[in-house]
Amino acid sequence: MVTILSVTLTACVQPPIQTTTDMNQKEIYLAGGCFWGTQHFFSLVDGVVSTQAGYANSNTPSPTYSQVCSGTTDAAETVRVIYDPDSVSLPFLLDLYYRTIDPTAEDRQGNDIGSQYRTGIYYTDESDLPFIRNSVRELSRSYREPLAIEIGPLQNFYPAEDYHQDYLDKNPGGYCHISPDIMKIARNARDTATLLRNRYPRPDDTTLRKTLSELQYAVAVDGATERPFLNEYDREFKPGIYVDIATGQPLFLSSDKFDSGCGWPAFSRPVDREAVSTRTDYSHGMTRTEVRSAAGDIHLGHVFPDGPAETGGLRYCINSAALRFVPVDRMEAEGYGDLVDRLR
Repeated sequence: MVTILSVTLTACVQPPIQTTTDMNQKEIYLAGGCFWGTQHFFSLVDGVVSTQAGYANSNTPSPTYSQVCSGTTDAAETVRVIYDPDSVSLPFLLDLYYRTIDPTAEDRQGNDIGSQYRTGIYYTDESDLPFIRNSVRELSRSYREPLAIEIGPLQNFYPAEDYHQDYLDKNPGGYCHISPDIMKIARNARDTATLLRNRYPRPDDTTLRKTLSELQYAVAVDGATERPFLNEYDREFKPGIYVDIATGQPLFLSSDKFDSGCGWPAFSRPVDREAVSTRTDYSHGMTRTEVRSAAGDIHLGHVFPDGPAETGGLRYCINSAALRFVPVDRMEAEGYGDLVDRLR
């Protein structure tokens, strides 16, 4: 079962919690077994500002490691993760966290057994709770067994002794329940979607209604489909790039465009793998793969496995109304100069 902690946890000693005071930073507290590995893992993630090993939700003030190990404090070995929300999101961090734990194990991770090694997600910002609940709910769909992850507000947090801090940096051969392959995932992790959303923010709905045509709004926001062959870019093959009509995020290159005969612009691939997201679309009695822009989350069209084999076999069938074409001679002036060489 997923344990939702009481908001008041009266058994815990409640000293002031050292929350971050930087308005451009956020924090989350993650218990994932031995904190040596959890701290090292998150210290490698791009967008994480700092980490600290400690003891969370203890019923004993300032517990020592030996007290925590005795099981009498009810504290969990926990890592305080301070991060830049403009670079990495909480859902992204939680997805990484799940890779480091067995979420069905109760009071145990790896070779470590005891209540101090339980898994838990503890927050200091109430607005984080819906994201945490949704994330754990999605995770639970991948398991038949109930999850044993505690979810609740942080009641207290005491930094662990100095020798525990950055332990694996100081002792590279030290014990860790997280494998080197999982550590490599942290080292290479980049929350591209969050970076894109901050670079290309989506205007509010009122602005979109004012700036988009009726057709553009219907396609981009309401998921409509424009008429085939009678749209702006079906027959457009001049060099340039196609960007999100709402945010300006680069989506497709003219060099990847081909005439599929379907009546809509067709591309063999997006400008980058992270430029778009996909999801299953069951509308109109069909099962298709919808394509949406990563930054603005606008409806673009669908992707099909019937594209040219020599370019990967995919056909991104995209509505012209979801796009704006920037010709190559305007790319530099509009801030897309770094993509010009990719058209050659």
